[in-house]
Amino acid sequence: MGSQEHGQVQRWQDRWWAVGLLVLVVWVGIRLAFDGWSGWPGILVGGLVYAGLMTWFVMRRRRRDARAVGTDAARVPELERRIAKNAELPDDPAEQAAMIRLIRRREEKLRRNRWWAFPLLALIFFGIPVFWFAAGNVGAGLWGLAFGAAFLGWMVWFNRRFVRRMAAMRQRIEGVGTEGVGTEGARIKGVGAEGGRGRPVGGAEGFAHGAR
Repeated sequence: MGSQEHGQVQRWQDRWWAVGLLVLVVWVGIRLAFDGWSGWPGILVGGLVYAGLMTWFVMRRRRRDARAVGTDAARVPELERRIAKNAELPDDPAEQAAMIRLIRRREEKLRRNRWWAFPLLALIFFGIPVFWFAAGNVGAGLWGLAFGAAFLGWMVWFNRRFVRRMAAMRQRIEGVGTEGVGTEGARIKGVGAEGGRGRPVGGAEGFAHGAR
């Protein structure tokens, strides 16, 4: 179920080189803002290494998600965008099934990682400025604290909004093609109790083989 099969072209922003370039620009820009131009060769080399690692991580995550939900890796970013925007539903029942499985996978990961992810980010973003203050770089420390507070605030807001929109999208998809209520409940045309590839959708059993 690749992008060309559905008549859609992958956005350039979703390609591996665009992900790496974005990380490189952000990393180099932040380091130059704090350290100045004097150390730009080392900053550029460090940015290339960091961009390479982050690109590998993002692409690996997409491939795992694609295998788990039964779609192509190139389609994962588009499905995530539709979920985040609570946008128009895919016409293809198989894509609706893949979106349901992706939502279930994201919800499970959020529940599993919630207890440590935000405390770790807080430790990183508020711990680094402490070292700057200790080194006598008060300006960098203040900028670091401001950036950390703004970023963590945005992360909390985005996470809560994404959770609400995942639930809304799941309810919309599960309400498509409702055959009736009662013991059977709502079903998706082409999905229902069985996913587009003959796999159950929903709950812990809604994950495709290898999702865990």
